Amino acid sequence: METRGLADSGQVPFTILEEFRKKSQPEKVVRAASRGRPLIGWTQWCAEGDEGSHRCASGPRAGVLAKALSHLVFSLRRWATRHVHHQDQGPASFPDHFHGAELKEVSSQESNVQATTDVQEPEDRGRSAWPLAKHNTNTSNNKEEEKKKEKKDGFVVDPSSNLYYRWLTAIALPVFYNWCLLICRACFDELQSEYLMLWLVLDYSADVLYVLDVFVRARTGFLEQGLMVSDTDRLWQHYKTTTQFKLDVLSLVPTDLAYLQVGMNYPELRFNRLLKFARLFEFFDRTETRTNYPNIFRIGNLVLYILIIIHWNACIYFAISKFIGFGTDSWVYPNISIPEHGRLSRKYIYSLYWSTLTLTTIGETPPPVKDAEYLFVVIDFLVGVLIFATIVGNVGSMISNMNASRAEFQAKIDSIKQYMQFRKVTKDLETRVIRWFDYLWANKKTVDEKEVLKSLPDKLKAEIAINVHLDTLKKVRIFQDCEAGLLVELVLKLRPTVFSPGDYICKKGDIGKEMYIINEGKLAVVADDGVTQFVVLSDGSYFGEISILNIKGSKSGNRRTANIRSIGYSDLFCLSKDDLMEALTEYPEAKKALEEKGRQILMKDNLIDEELARAGADPKDLEEKVEQLGTSLDILQTRFARLLAEYNATQMKMKQRLSQLESQVKGGGDSPLANGEVPGDATKTEDKQQ
Repeated sequence: METRGLADSGQVPFTILEEFRKKSQPEKVVRAASRGRPLIGWTQWCAEGDEGSHRCASGPRAGVLAKALSHLVFSLRRWATRHVHHQDQGPASFPDHFHGAELKEVSSQESNVQATTDVQEPEDRGRSAWPLAKHNTNTSNNKEEEKKKEKKDGFVVDPSSNLYYRWLTAIALPVFYNWCLLICRACFDELQSEYLMLWLVLDYSADVLYVLDVFVRARTGFLEQGLMVSDTDRLWQHYKTTTQFKLDVLSLVPTDLAYLQVGMNYPELRFNRLLKFARLFEFFDRTETRTNYPNIFRIGNLVLYILIIIHWNACIYFAISKFIGFGTDSWVYPNISIPEHGRLSRKYIYSLYWSTLTLTTIGETPPPVKDAEYLFVVIDFLVGVLIFATIVGNVGSMISNMNASRAEFQAKIDSIKQYMQFRKVTKDLETRVIRWFDYLWANKKTVDEKEVLKSLPDKLKAEIAINVHLDTLKKVRIFQDCEAGLLVELVLKLRPTVFSPGDYICKKGDIGKEMYIINEGKLAVVADDGVTQFVVLSDGSYFGEISILNIKGSKSGNRRTANIRSIGYSDLFCLSKDDLMEALTEYPEAKKALEEKGRQILMKDNLIDEELARAGADPKDLEEKVEQLGTSLDILQTRFARLLAEYNATQMKMKQRLSQLESQVKGGGDSPLANGEVPGDATKTEDKQQ
């Protein structure tokens, strides 16, 4: 039983070999089995004639040896047959589970080497091919299959591209056409019969676009792990798994072939074309994200939905009137035998009028008479209530969104006015403040850039800042040759500032803490009286760049050397000294280069004291550094004290826990240690109980 189990499992029957070795120990059998060689040839060699019989066995135990040998040969043959059959069906080798060509080649080479170094194969005696040879054959076949299964990259439509949006626009037209005119043609017979050729052309043109849309959807890419999938087979498989694929197939079922049986006056046979509605909604969503006027588009979109509902309701009302009978009661459409009510335009306009009155619950309509009429009016009233609630809610939210910025800005003005009245600010100053706010609103300068851009990642923030401010920053002399990384850091720190007419940007003798770049407006360098103008600065000019560098040896120190006043409303960009130094901490070489440029500018204008510039470190700078070190030391001491307190608290908890464990150990047999638990397990048990 043990021997048969090993043979059935495909393993080498070592139990048989051991049993046979104990009985006779023929060296050839042991060597052949240990090397994994087939023993069929050796068995036949033992069976050849009398000489072979004498070589295999001699003495009184020949019969026993012959039986054992026969049993061994049959077991080994069964095992070898099943092993080779298993190799034929399974993969050639472990590397074949991978798709890399290099692994397959290496595996094939190793198999060839093993085949050449191993014992040569005996002559074919009706058995299957050897496993190694089979492995090489399977490997070459797998290579050919892999070449056939290479990815089929073709034309793929990016769903975020303009091409895809243009196609959405094209496919939305036939969808909208079907949703508006199919119901109308089905209810108003004259409309279908009088313009039959036009409808046939439009219908089958829409069908052509529907078919093309299936191919576009099958080639529309999707993201997987952040990458666009371009394998056409995978795109097709992905499209087939979506619900929209089923709807697209149903919308293309040629139900209008029934025209051949029932005639051309049944356009309702094409109602399955309405299942393409998802494309229309997708077009609206894409347009809403692309337009610069989203609130206006939302209002227009809402009105369009309401008009479609009113249109469908009007057509259904006319169809019910036709089913009940025109003019049979006061609720249905009047008798069409009257010329005034027989015209197609009057039929549709009357139905549209009735539908609008019913859904909007405005005005009075004739009361229903029959049960079907009552039921239809009840449904209309319910739909009308939902429409009214939708209109009120959506329009209200849209208007509030449109006025949100204005309301927020007005709230700021009101709070400033209340503060100025409370503090009894002069009327002239109050007027200047209000005019400044009016200028901000009129020129759309009320947007808080940090608040607007805070939801964007840092990379996109930097790109927007570069696009807006980089050219302005490059106009400054000291920043013209700076590396790109520093410029990116600086443009993120530029702050827009608006000054009103007559405001002083800086005065002579003030400590320079900011530099300014004029974006729009005019500034004047004036005398101490504030009237006499020396120079007028316009767009692109800058000043204060030397003061924020705090160059050692400057005769003016870190103070302003002129009075600069705004002539009108001026829009400036401001870069503070703290922001500049913070950015320069990561660029020490750039800091040295900027200081050298500033020193050269001062030397050119004879505004630097070379003796002070060559002197040692400024004692004030050393004092500032000492103060900074003292502040850092205080912070470290505070953190250390906090950590020490936490450590002491933790130590006390551990002592309490240890004392509890000791009391439990002393308690007797009910303690965790007495039950064979370790202290850690006791702690866990206690925690679970708590």
